[in-house]
Amino acid sequence: MNTFVVSARHEMLSTRRARTAHLLLIVFIGMVIASSVIGWVTNQTVTGVYEKVVADGLTTAPNPFTGVTPLYYARNAVIYVLLIGSLMAIVLGVQATLRDRKAATTDLVLSRPVGSATRLLGQLAGLGVVLAAVIGISFSVSWVIISVINGAPLGWADTGRVIAFGLLSWVLLSTFTLLGMLTGLRSKRETTALLVPFVIWSAIAFVLPQIGTAARPVSLLNPVPAVSSTGGYFDVVAAITGPFSVTEQFKRASSIVLQDPAVTGDATSSVLILLAFLAVMTVVVAVTPRNRMRSGLNE
Repeated sequence: MNTFVVSARHEMLSTRRARTAHLLLIVFIGMVIASSVIGWVTNQTVTGVYEKVVADGLTTAPNPFTGVTPLYYARNAVIYVLLIGSLMAIVLGVQATLRDRKAATTDLVLSRPVGSATRLLGQLAGLGVVLAAVIGISFSVSWVIISVINGAPLGWADTGRVIAFGLLSWVLLSTFTLLGMLTGLRSKRETTALLVPFVIWSAIAFVLPQIGTAARPVSLLNPVPAVSSTGGYFDVVAAITGPFSVTEQFKRASSIVLQDPAVTGDATSSVLILLAFLAVMTVVVAVTPRNRMRSGLNE
């Protein structure tokens, strides 16, 4: 059995045994499922109030939920993937590369005819399978809940869009997993390995979008990308910072895939940017020197 497969299988086993990883995975699955449940509760509450108001003859306006697409109830999952999922992915990535350094087993592994890139890519593959399983479970349950809300199973077109959203989520989470792996390899202390990617994530998710749009931080918690309403200087800055705002690109692509009426246009450019960042991060992690992988921690 080659190094790549062994590393992937070992990473999946180690992740399954880690209590912290279990907690994060459970929280993420719960939040994604909760997004659909919240949509259903909102539907029931608003519809109940609407029917009472109509019965009292106080309005002739249509029900706010009339004509809403079935995927409307999945839109809040975008922000949960961006917030909870990204942090979960970072922790998984940091743990993956710190584990061998803490146990001082890297020297033993690399004493065999093992390529450092193969070893790291194998670990990434194992974590990628874990992320795919978590996303698959979360969105499968979400698909069932949305089908219950609509009174019938989602059609093939809507199901395809849910799958596409899952693939976009996997790309984003894999990118942040690589960020965690990188800091786990480069940091001299465990606390630094966790703190640095969290700071970078905060800058990408909140600072960059705010610089380019002047949006309030709370508005960046919406599942749709922030839009500059000031023009002038901010339009110029947004053109520069926009491609680096990976989280905003994810929100834009996901909103278009899920047919959110608040976002229009083509998702191709956003998808390409997400894939480019994933490819770049993969290369950066894969070219990590062997001596860096074998370095210990200064705890």
